[in-house]
Amino acid sequence: MKKYILICLMALVAQACDDTFMDRYPRTAISPEEFFKSEDDLRLYVNGLLSLPGMGEYQADQSSDNLATTAAVEVKTIMTGTPNSQNITGGWNWGRLRNINYFLEYMGGANASPEAKNHYEGLARYYRAVFYMGMVKRFSDVPWYGSLLNPQDEELFKARDPRQYVMERVMEDLEFAATHVREQVPSGTPGKWAVKTFYARTALYEGTFRKYHTELNLQQTANAFLTKARDVAGEIIQSGKFSLHSTGNPHADYAALFRSLNLVGNPEVILVNPFDINRDRNSNINFTVFGTYEQSPSRDLVQTYLMADGSRFTDLPNYQTMQYVQEFANRDPRLSQTLVYPGWIRQPDPTAFVPLMNRNFTGYFQQKGYNNTVDNVAIGSLDFPVYRYAEVLLTFAEAKAELGEITQGDLDASINLLRNRVAMPHLNLASANSNPDPVLSAKYPSVTGPNSGVILEIRRERRVELALEGYRFDDLMRWKSGKLLESIPEGMYFPGLGKYDLTGDGHEDIILIGRDAVIPPDPSKERNALGTMLVYYRAGEFGENVTVYLRNGTNGGTLVTEVTPRRFIDPKFYFRPIPFQQVTLNPNLEQIFGWE
Repeated sequence: MKKYILICLMALVAQACDDTFMDRYPRTAISPEEFFKSEDDLRLYVNGLLSLPGMGEYQADQSSDNLATTAAVEVKTIMTGTPNSQNITGGWNWGRLRNINYFLEYMGGANASPEAKNHYEGLARYYRAVFYMGMVKRFSDVPWYGSLLNPQDEELFKARDPRQYVMERVMEDLEFAATHVREQVPSGTPGKWAVKTFYARTALYEGTFRKYHTELNLQQTANAFLTKARDVAGEIIQSGKFSLHSTGNPHADYAALFRSLNLVGNPEVILVNPFDINRDRNSNINFTVFGTYEQSPSRDLVQTYLMADGSRFTDLPNYQTMQYVQEFANRDPRLSQTLVYPGWIRQPDPTAFVPLMNRNFTGYFQQKGYNNTVDNVAIGSLDFPVYRYAEVLLTFAEAKAELGEITQGDLDASINLLRNRVAMPHLNLASANSNPDPVLSAKYPSVTGPNSGVILEIRRERRVELALEGYRFDDLMRWKSGKLLESIPEGMYFPGLGKYDLTGDGHEDIILIGRDAVIPPDPSKERNALGTMLVYYRAGEFGENVTVYLRNGTNGGTLVTEVTPRRFIDPKFYFRPIPFQQVTLNPNLEQIFGWE
């Protein structure tokens, strides 16, 4: 039975949730002096601040090169339009910060032990760090508000504080939280180890961002953050509290994490967001992650996975013209546990699933986050792993590599544990550095030096292990690899018109016909040797009246998802403008990096 917390939000918090920001506390609510009187009051308010990522993270990679999308995601809109502060207006919201600072301002009067006060203060400061990390990622320099403000306070109209000042405050908050938040907390709420996981994540992000974003002129401070990422991730590892979920089945254990109805107590899950449709906590996103709605995995992601023997798929002759069944043969088992593979069966159909083709889609389908069942209760009751131990291992390895101090022992204690779970050969430090992957080297030209090969392989491992969990966009931003987003995601390869086997049983499943051909009625359609009717698609170039777009039209090529050119302006597009209305209200706010 899952454990659940009761999220109770009194009128005080409910009234404080608007974005007025000016009111010291809601006039209709009980005064803070009367409310914050006991530890129960502290717990009640902090529980009201709980905000966890959920199933939508399985869709977040629409902003990255992992997925093609028909949605108007912000970064795609920016790269294909004329963005400015009047049409890019999201993110400048401060109501949540006000609620956090409200608690920190008044909690001290409660009749509670110093340990209890420190615990709840630590949680609030953790939430403040999460809030500000999101603001820094988006805007870089932002005003730091460490306390409540009155309407007459001049600080309401302050200028941006420098990124380095804000991040010092964020790290102070996380250090306090990591020191004081309790280890034993209700399931579904952050405890000591969850705080430390985010602490390590934040330090890695900022350290690599400063290292590669020379426009900030903060390279000299990067190693301090990378060292903190190494040390905090190392503390989590050394604690012995967590391990990778494994039952000894390399072809199922990884996928089991993302189709579990109960992740409470799972040794890999440091923080879980529990769902149960019977308790009005519905996690059903089957329709949005699977099918031809908005998103579809990219061929570039498919090509990133290694072969099962540890060799590089992109070293194979003619890998660019391999077809779907070939692409999935003898690969890292995580590929077939993340994406739909040839021969996969979709319930309740007992026969192998034939991937559906459609305009603007790649032909690949996502498994991660999809619950392959007809049980609606099970579909809507998948738990979401907010923080996984796998991320900690990746953070540790990347920080050590970026600091130039990684050893084979470090790899064996991190990356190679991930590979053990799926029975993949180990990453060898000497081999990686002596023979860097030329494909990855071209993707990440800023990675140089004697450790470049292992850094590239750690980046591969991170993309593969965390694929479609919402990490990729942030990774590209911190590595200063936004130019990769200029490449429009492509889909499956077809050499031309004709019949194709997409289930791997040796029998054709679909037929591509020319743009001027007529799809016959069912009684006249061809059937394969099993007697199954082929699925017909009219193929042509983008924009033609056909059912699938191929790069070279009737002459074949990869499936085309869109053709509007993309342009990523460096460094401008690594940041977002402050909305025009806010700059008008507060002239002390100035745009940076060319935004207007």
